[in-house]
Amino acid sequence: MNPLNPKSILRRVKKEGFENVWRESANLLPKPAKKTELTSAKPGAAHPLYDLIHKLRLGFLNLGFKEVFNPVIVDENEIYRQYGPEAPIILDRCYYLAALPRPDIGLGRTKYEEIEKTGAKLTEAKVSALQKVLRGYKRGDVDSDDFVERIAEALEIPDTLAMRVISDVFPEFSALKPEPTRLTLRSHATSAWFLTLQALQHKTELPLELFSVDIRFRREQSEDSTHLRVHHSASCVVMDEAVDVTLGEDITETLLKPLGFDSFRFLKKKVTSKYYAPEMEYEGFVFSPASRTWIEIADYGIYSPIALARYGLEYPVLNLGLGVERLAMVLYDEQDVRRLVYPQFHTELAFTDVDIAKMIRFELEPETHEGQRITESIVSEALEHADAPSPCQFLAYEGKLLGKKVRVYLYEEEKDARLLGAAAQNLIYVYDGNILGIPPAGTTNITLVREAREKGVSTGIRYIDGIACLAAAKIEETIRTGRNRFSLWVRQARRPRDVNIRVSKVARRYVTSRKRKIEISGPVFVGIRAEVSD
Repeated sequence: MNPLNPKSILRRVKKEGFENVWRESANLLPKPAKKTELTSAKPGAAHPLYDLIHKLRLGFLNLGFKEVFNPVIVDENEIYRQYGPEAPIILDRCYYLAALPRPDIGLGRTKYEEIEKTGAKLTEAKVSALQKVLRGYKRGDVDSDDFVERIAEALEIPDTLAMRVISDVFPEFSALKPEPTRLTLRSHATSAWFLTLQALQHKTELPLELFSVDIRFRREQSEDSTHLRVHHSASCVVMDEAVDVTLGEDITETLLKPLGFDSFRFLKKKVTSKYYAPEMEYEGFVFSPASRTWIEIADYGIYSPIALARYGLEYPVLNLGLGVERLAMVLYDEQDVRRLVYPQFHTELAFTDVDIAKMIRFELEPETHEGQRITESIVSEALEHADAPSPCQFLAYEGKLLGKKVRVYLYEEEKDARLLGAAAQNLIYVYDGNILGIPPAGTTNITLVREAREKGVSTGIRYIDGIACLAAAKIEETIRTGRNRFSLWVRQARRPRDVNIRVSKVARRYVTSRKRKIEISGPVFVGIRAEVSD
């Protein structure tokens, strides 16, 4: 199956235009030979950060906390209510949201002419329908997701032509510039907790114990080994008639000790954030054995009565926030948070020999149970008579396949030879990043061969296994297409495909990029033929 050709596709877009190529783009997609099915042949792989988030969530739940989903978008006014005079400094770290305005588009004779130049024929009814759509879009009655479709319906044209009308006739859309709003992306979990507490204060019995493990956004000047613009906070609040600030220590230790953390330190902050009461903010640290340093992972304190009052909150509140990424860095002994969170961008690809071996398999395999039996019979008979002098022929299989009678033979017609060539029983090993076809014995004078046998990873695949799989699959195809004879002759292996072996593209690129070898070659001399009858 041929992959997509990105360069060719983009050349066509440049030459023929986006719409023309897009209309035909479904035909560029490779067609699967059969229905794609979900398989559980191998387990999936979880991201370490989400593993930790899951464990933290379970920890909070086991402590009796209720999970909530807090607002992610917060009006800047909330920051002023919570932080008071400190708000402008906090807002400097926030991302503000902007949105494109809805243009006020007028229709005149010039617009009508331009629309008809695109190929859309106008009538009085269509013009009226178009005006209605444009007015509805301006008012917000028509969603942007539906705009192209509504234009197409109004003008009674295909959606591709409607898109052309929008781009060619209404340049107002491409000229739009985002306009800032007063809405921000949550930079501190606290920003949303006040809103949630205000909503639940008189609806739930005290103590009110809530938690949320979610993302927050910080306008960092750049991302580096210790800073990300998007990261996670495991945050909780406890509202009660009276709350002791030391509860923050208890929650932190109770959550983290089961995860393997055992050394903690808690210190009062020298400068208190304005949404906390004076001298009621603390930092929590865990000891990192890898770096031999104390790492700050928690911030907790009692909310300021002033901030509480601005939300009409009548009871004291303890807030605790744990930096999930920082915890993960200590837990997984990682010095660069970028590598931890985004390994696809910041980690060099590295495969072990075992990883590579798992990416080597047969190109074609039989689909039926009988086909698998044919494969096994071919291999068994070939190994039993491998050294038989030629010319020779052996019946490898006789039986039913797809409702037909089948006889499968192994043969060698050339004189003064053997049934199998010298390399037919070569076994494929992966060693030090090399993919090698190694004979079952001998050639111990070659260092790479000797070490591959001793230290390498065997795939368990021999050349004859691949050839037998290929033959069985092709015999199935022979019957399906109504033919009654099949013959296969493999003389010399020069590459994996010659013996029906597939090295995945990922593995192939990895091996060749590191100047390692893929050597699956040698004289095979395997002949297989089949006779089909009713």
